[in-house]
Amino acid sequence: MGNHVWNDKKKFIWLLSVLLLVAFLVTSGISYKVAHDSLSQQIESNTLPLTSDNIYSEIQQDLLRPIFISSLMAQDTFVRDWTLNHEQEPEKLIRYLKEIQDKYDTVTSFFISEQSRNYYHSSGVLKKIQDVEPNDAWYFRVRSLPESEHYEINIDADTADRTKTTVFVNYKVFDFESKFIGVTGVGLAVEKVKALIELYQKRYNRRVFFTDRQGNVTLHGDEYDGANSLQASTGLEQLATRILTSPSAAFSYQRNGKTVYLNSRLVPEFKWYLVVEQEDAPQEQELLNTFWGNLALSLVVTIGILFISNMTLGRYQRKLEIMASTDKLTGAANRQVFEEYFHQALDKAKLSQTSISILLIDIDHFKKVNDSYGHSVGDLVLKTVTNLLRSQLKPQDILCRWGGEEFLVLLPEMDLSRAAELAERFRDSISQRELKVNGVHIAITVSIGVAEYQKLEPAEDLIKRADLALYQAKEAGRNQVVLNQ
Repeated sequence: MGNHVWNDKKKFIWLLSVLLLVAFLVTSGISYKVAHDSLSQQIESNTLPLTSDNIYSEIQQDLLRPIFISSLMAQDTFVRDWTLNHEQEPEKLIRYLKEIQDKYDTVTSFFISEQSRNYYHSSGVLKKIQDVEPNDAWYFRVRSLPESEHYEINIDADTADRTKTTVFVNYKVFDFESKFIGVTGVGLAVEKVKALIELYQKRYNRRVFFTDRQGNVTLHGDEYDGANSLQASTGLEQLATRILTSPSAAFSYQRNGKTVYLNSRLVPEFKWYLVVEQEDAPQEQELLNTFWGNLALSLVVTIGILFISNMTLGRYQRKLEIMASTDKLTGAANRQVFEEYFHQALDKAKLSQTSISILLIDIDHFKKVNDSYGHSVGDLVLKTVTNLLRSQLKPQDILCRWGGEEFLVLLPEMDLSRAAELAERFRDSISQRELKVNGVHIAITVSIGVAEYQKLEPAEDLIKRADLALYQAKEAGRNQVVLNQ
């Protein structure tokens, strides 16, 4: 029975595997075919201004936030009043800058006073700005901006930490009479901006970078492999001027034998151009990679389903085997599976020329228990006897509920004498076990027949001899052990 069930299980698993793999293969193949046929149209439509506009909208939220913060700082009455009040109690401004940095999660916040030239930072007063110091040239450049320009975007080393490159928003500060009194602003880590660019590239499958109004590439992701300017980019030499003189543009050009679609958009607040590029070949490769990825995922899903199916089938199979091989009430082996164990044990005993014995056990006057106290008490007696028997058996011994109130115990590698001793221990321990149910004491005794397998004896004869010994024990008054030699 076990082999038959195992073979059916293997057939089911293999059939399920084939069906799943074929289904996944056909589905992935059809999806790839449909996508491949419409690839050219998809590239053309997806690389036009819609994608660039989507990225631009996100830049408005992500990259223009420092400009907004700097503008608030420049218009803050506290900053202007504190400066006009001869910069008394510097710790107040330092605390203000620290709060700005913590609240808006910037890498730095600062204020430079035109009167004292002190560089106030969230960590303290860092230095005095000097016109002869090359690292301070940015301040004088911002101070000299035209009246219509209130700030600049600058990528430079952080004054507080020269090892860090930062995108600074340098905002001019005026008093209440529009007189220039200093520069304030915040800094955004270049790594954070690059991370945003990488996010856009992955999300939209495009190459994204920024250029200034002269065409110099100012910011890009780590995987950028282009030139440092539009004018030096292969295929873009003729288009650079048109890109830099138009608020938005869409072009296509040839680079390394491939068609590249380009969209550009001026970010006026940032004073940079956002450039979004897409090659047709990478999307084809991506489509193919997706196809193989789908197949790989299908294989993983198939393996997962098969693993779960195998575990589930195995669990139910074990449950069915337990249900088919054990007695539901006592948990002992049932008669059908016992016969299989019995013949296997006999065959092993014949080969190894070892002894094998059986005990046939009957609960005395069990019918009276059922009639007097009910079947629930009778069931309790059966469970009690089962537990007492099982507690004294070895792992290789087999306990079977033979029928009704009878139990059969198979004892491999045990001769008649030792089997009789074990039977006597069974009888004694059961007779000493007294049940108390609803205040009534119920005595339990058993009669046991013992027989040892004899050479060339049919299995049925061994059981018949044990049964005859059991009958003799009952006839002799019950609660005793009788051997059949």
